[in-house]
Amino acid sequence: MRIAFVGAVEGSRIALEALVSAGRVPGLLLTLPGAKASRHSDHADLVPIARRAAIEVVETANVNDAATIATLRQFAPDVILVIGWSQICGTQFRNVAPRGCLGFHPAALPRFRGRGVIPWTILCDQKITGSTLFWLDDGVDSGPILLQRLFNVAAGETARTLYDKHTHNLAEMVVEAVDLLENGATGGTEQDECNASYCARRKAEDGLIDWRNAAAEIERLIRAVGDPYPGAFTYFRDRKIGIIRAVVQADAGKYIGLTGQVQAHTDAGFLVLCGDGNCLEVTNWQGEKPSVHAKL
Repeated sequence: MRIAFVGAVEGSRIALEALVSAGRVPGLLLTLPGAKASRHSDHADLVPIARRAAIEVVETANVNDAATIATLRQFAPDVILVIGWSQICGTQFRNVAPRGCLGFHPAALPRFRGRGVIPWTILCDQKITGSTLFWLDDGVDSGPILLQRLFNVAAGETARTLYDKHTHNLAEMVVEAVDLLENGATGGTEQDECNASYCARRKAEDGLIDWRNAAAEIERLIRAVGDPYPGAFTYFRDRKIGIIRAVVQADAGKYIGLTGQVQAHTDAGFLVLCGDGNCLEVTNWQGEKPSVHAKL
């Protein structure tokens, strides 16, 4: 079976390496040129893997342009794996492969379709999520499901730990999917539109901390938007401070001050008063340590 692989992020790298290790080597890789790496905060260079595995490489910023589709048609794939690509794949692109285009989504479809899914999973305090391989169609993450693995979202889950759980599943699922297709599997389970929900795109500036919020809500934001994403941040003396880790101190009323004010320095970092009267102890940050009583 002739496989074309499309991707440009860390999850793409993990999936491609899994296919190569399993002897399911794609014949063609479509990936972003290096100059477009900033499109993804978790960008990964897949070219070295492709070179080692003798995979043809085509760099493109748009899989729907005429030149890319012409190259794809010349390769004549049976199936296209789209793993970590930010563009919607149009009808012409999808029609090149007679078996169709298989995509990956880090959510339990039909819930949490769209963008920024891993941060939104944590921000919405979800207890269960899932990794899904599905057939691309005219909609957004709406095609029939070929494989899906559900799992619990741990207390204290971070963007990194959740990302790693999804990519671990992906590495196994993508090989399983190719095996199923080679053994004649077709179609999948239609998604229930009544249960569909949609995640809006997130930008780096959405990580700005509003200290008027409850301490637990801010701590959840810090976990949700950290590595491999741009991260949560605040400002001190017009200088940006990246907040990497913080712990809620459930001692409402112990510190009297202004919301967003640094109340004390600790052995691990510093305490900031939040909107619900609780403090966050910031224990890992990037930038200048604010002075006591500084307003963030």
